[in-house]
Amino acid sequence: MMLQSLPKRKRMQIIWLNIGGSIFLTVNWFSFIYVMNHVSVRATSVAYLVCPILTTLLAYLLLREKLTRIQWFSVALSCLGCLLLSYTSLSNMFFSTIIGLSYACYLISQNKNNGFDKFLILNFHIILSAFFLLPFYPAFSGPVPSDFTFYFYVEIIAVLYTIVPLLLNLYALSHIRSSTVGMILNINPIIAFALSGIVYHESIGSLQVFAYALIFMAVIVFNISNFSKSAVKA
Repeated sequence: MMLQSLPKRKRMQIIWLNIGGSIFLTVNWFSFIYVMNHVSVRATSVAYLVCPILTTLLAYLLLREKLTRIQWFSVALSCLGCLLLSYTSLSNMFFSTIIGLSYACYLISQNKNNGFDKFLILNFHIILSAFFLLPFYPAFSGPVPSDFTFYFYVEIIAVLYTIVPLLLNLYALSHIRSSTVGMILNINPIIAFALSGIVYHESIGSLQVFAYALIFMAVIVFNISNFSKSAVKA
């Protein structure tokens, strides 16, 4: 009902924002799963570090969000960290960019998608994404799993690691800038990297530690100005 009450131009804008968001989300999921299974796990992990950089750049170019010099410096730190992590394989960087760009476009497109319940919007995106992927099912499908454990873990992954983060991102876009949301996304791979060494005792090189330290520093530096503004307002 709310959609019908909007002017025609605004209504069409909302419709295309949601269709476009579903397309970007579909590309992101499909490319992530493909790269994870057929290219390398490292390429998917670097994608989560490339995404914040691309989100910040797109927010500056398309949404005209202003960045301070110190925030541009943090973006440069993030770029350097990503280059250090992927300098040995340009192909990995290419696939990481595709994954990161698709999700960055999703975040940017949803920045203007305001006025509607975020849970309803996310449901629409997921359902439309399922329709987009349906034609690929005959070519890429395999035997239907019969083990209950498979469905249990899929449910956990779908709810806790996909739906909840997407919903939180949509809510965040309603209150803070896209560039800030993008930069905060760096926290996820940083935590994953720390857990891989501390909990799972995976071998970690000094170059990786240095690269992730740069990216973590970039997150802090980027948000210094935001904290300063909040302190002034308080």
